[in-house]
Amino acid sequence: MEQQVACIREHLTVAQGRRKKYVDAHHLDRQFLVEDKVFLRVHPQKSHIRYGKISKLAPQFVRPSEILERIGPVAYRLALSPRLSHIHDVFCVSILRPYHPDVSHVLDCNALQVKDGKISLEPVCILQCRGLTLRGREIE
Repeated sequence: MEQQVACIREHLTVAQGRRKKYVDAHHLDRQFLVEDKVFLRVHPQKSHIRYGKISKLAPQFVRPSEILERIGPVAYRLALSPRLSHIHDVFCVSILRPYHPDVSHVLDCNALQVKDGKISLEPVCILQCRGLTLRGREIE
C-alpha cells in the first residue's frame, strides 16, 4: 500500500510540474501605475459587466479608464463612465489591458463630410497595388 501511495505522489508531482511549466510560460506579470489609462474587458453575454447591446457584435473592451488607486497586489480602482455606474469600481488585473495613447486614435471632425446623414469617404492616396494570377490571367 505504501508503494502505491508513493507511486501516486510521484505521478502527482510530475503532473504538477507539467502544469506549472505551462502556466509559467503563459503568465503575464502586469502592473499599472496610478493615473495610467487601461481598457476594461467586458463579456457582453456572460457576466454582470455588460456594456451596450448584448450581442455578438458588442465590444470586448470599454474605452480607456483612469486608475484611481491600487487596492492590493492585483486589484485596482477605476474611474468608470456613467454607463457603468451600476457595477463595483474595483477590478482584478486579469481583466485590464494597457492603453497606449496614439495620435491616430483622435478623429478630426472637420475632415468628415456629412451629407444627408451619410459620411462620404474618399481615399487620399493608394499606397500599394498588387496583381494576382488566377488561372493564367492577371487580376489587379
